[in-house]
Amino acid sequence: MPVPSKERVVELLVDLVRERGYDLEDVNVIAAGKHSAVRVMVDREEGVDLDALPELSREISDAFDAVTDFGEAPYTLEVTTPGIDRPLTEARHWRRARGRKVRVELADGGAFECRVGVLDGDSVTVVIKQKGVLSTRAVSLSDVVKAVVQVEFSRPSAEEMDLAGGVVGSRPSPANTDEIVDVEAPEEGSNK
Repeated sequence: MPVPSKERVVELLVDLVRERGYDLEDVNVIAAGKHSAVRVMVDREEGVDLDALPELSREISDAFDAVTDFGEAPYTLEVTTPGIDRPLTEARHWRRARGRKVRVELADGGAFECRVGVLDGDSVTVVIKQKGVLSTRAVSLSDVVKAVVQVEFSRPSAEEMDLAGGVVGSRPSPANTDEIVDVEAPEEGSNK
């Protein structure tokens, strides 16, 4: 296929993807000799059901096949979702990352890790832990130079999640230290 430009792919897909309820987050077009690759990244507010991606991939492939400017050369189409370590560059990314741990770099040179709270217009409330004490801070999105979701290996505390505005959808569940699970001991002589 003559390698289409990123702009051409976006032009072709933006309405189709939006009509299916997704946001077109990114497009990468890679020329690799005779075999090119087109990577389409989508997301949506309620998250993406991975079982729905094959159908969307077929529809995108059909859209490519329907135009003549892509030619006949083989290509690989990959339809995917943003990874856990994606940068937060749009207000919708911050809204979707509520409850997640993020590394933030500010225009004034400051940098910190925080938990994303509630987005309000063009600012977001974040939860910061300093010397074991949790506090909140409003950060203007225009002051953010870079923000990347971090991988976490332990659950956040219930207090931290409450300060971040609570649990959202499939976002991290807080550790609940108040909930004790009582496991009954087997009776003597039983094989349980």
